[in-house]
Amino acid sequence: MKAIVVTDRAAGTAGMRFVDRPQPRAAINDVVVQVHASGFVPTELEWPSTWTDRLDRDRTPSIPGHELAGVVVALGYGTTGLSVGQRVFGLADWYRDGTLAEYVAMEARNLAPLPGDVDFIVGASLPISGLTAWQGLFVHGRLQAGQSVLVHGAAGAVGSIVTQLAREAGAYVIGTGRAAHGQKALEFGANEFVSLDNDVLEDVGGVDLVFDAIGGDIGKRSARLIRAGGTLVSIVGPSEARAADGLAVDFVVESDRAQLSEIVQRVRNGRLLTNIGKVSILDDAVAAFNQTERISGKTIIRTRP
Repeated sequence: MKAIVVTDRAAGTAGMRFVDRPQPRAAINDVVVQVHASGFVPTELEWPSTWTDRLDRDRTPSIPGHELAGVVVALGYGTTGLSVGQRVFGLADWYRDGTLAEYVAMEARNLAPLPGDVDFIVGASLPISGLTAWQGLFVHGRLQAGQSVLVHGAAGAVGSIVTQLAREAGAYVIGTGRAAHGQKALEFGANEFVSLDNDVLEDVGGVDLVFDAIGGDIGKRSARLIRAGGTLVSIVGPSEARAADGLAVDFVVESDRAQLSEIVQRVRNGRLLTNIGKVSILDDAVAAFNQTERISGKTIIRTRP
């Protein structure tokens, strides 16, 4: 099969190669999925799991990418809950070969059914962004109706979904980001927008929840905005600052079939819009991930027509 592999950690996306790889087989409780579309997060190339296994042994050449939408073509021994020919989408294991390939083997529990009226490209855009937003808001942030949420990077792939889910839950949403992205953040549902280029972040005042996808100095300053009992949720590693009377939580997204189903149902009925910036084919994936222009939204790789 055709796949993208990486072998050189220092090379970043420039070290990606388009090669032939053996087609995977399904182990116990696995399925093999024929990938129709997949997603990729550039920071994957900084994750230890891209380069080593759970025992810290080198596992290169490894196939990156962990989001996918496709069709089940084989079941491993003991696999239940899915069937051959079923449309699925989900989040592949961090320590196994990923989804920038024509086929991937993964645990069945990491997949959810993809309804027939949801395009594969849309399905592939949802797992990391959607689950990260859902878990950050409702699992770790314990968001309640009537609370205020400060969303950093509100026009980005994750932030745009955070914004929409928070608004739907009855929160007041303040989006932040580059000035050029202000209108896009408002279109995704932010009640107001703070330009990190031109405005003073501290003018926001106190908020109940900060969803931080930026970190650094912005994360430190945001901690001071948390009201008593509030939460700073970070997806960029442990926060160096702590809210005086609140919590600071950093987390790594986990696959969850029930949450995936909740997310895709919102897409189906128009309550959730995806944020796809560019679609490329697998043959052009290396170039797509090494382009010089900045793309707002998620890049999706289409593996099949």
